[in-house]
Amino acid sequence: MRVDILTLFPDMFPGVFATGMLRIAREKGLLDVRTHDFRRFAKGVHQSVDDKPFGGGPGMVLKPEPVFECLESVLGDERPLPKMLLMTPDGAPFTQKTARALVREPRIVILCGRYEGFDERIRQGWPFEAVSIGDYVLSGGELASMTIVDAVARLIPGVVGHGLSTLKESFEQGLLDHPHYTRPASFRGMDVPEVLLSGDHERIAAWRHDEALRITKERRPDLLRNLPERSD
Repeated sequence: MRVDILTLFPDMFPGVFATGMLRIAREKGLLDVRTHDFRRFAKGVHQSVDDKPFGGGPGMVLKPEPVFECLESVLGDERPLPKMLLMTPDGAPFTQKTARALVREPRIVILCGRYEGFDERIRQGWPFEAVSIGDYVLSGGELASMTIVDAVARLIPGVVGHGLSTLKESFEQGLLDHPHYTRPASFRGMDVPEVLLSGDHERIAAWRHDEALRITKERRPDLLRNLPERSD
């Protein structure tokens, strides 16, 4: 998978993409991430990428010219266009389902916003899908884009050591994950649940499901509304 990220702050990315699963994915040749500073395409001595909004109001708005020219440079004559994501608070919520859909894409282009927002013609001129990672406002789309790349990259076959592990995580089955334990079996008066030491895989599976359901009810009851109804 190739990911092209358009940003005004490319220096934010190298440390993140050289660490953990993202490093492994890149070293294996499974992930190719490239950042593009669209300020290089701005005109004038100061290479200004923003301007005051028409109609007045606070903040500055990203100009369309440098973004268009950067996209044209990155994409060239490629048609059809790859999947294009716009990082913005008014976008559709990014979920694990979204990540599962994106991992099937051979190429993704991500545009990171800054300042008060984008000139609307950036959306009109390109087939962007607006995406948000949560109901809060960041300084820009860079951190959001890192989140999306991390969530998608770990789903690429061959990145995570045990392929089944990504199918057993929070949100994959509509529930939060169950509790996890490892050695020692007893630590400072806190013991691992007996069922996990029993060797009875059916009991363990049932316990894990019940615990996942309990934790979801306690911490994210809103998720239960999206669970499919059981037929039994």
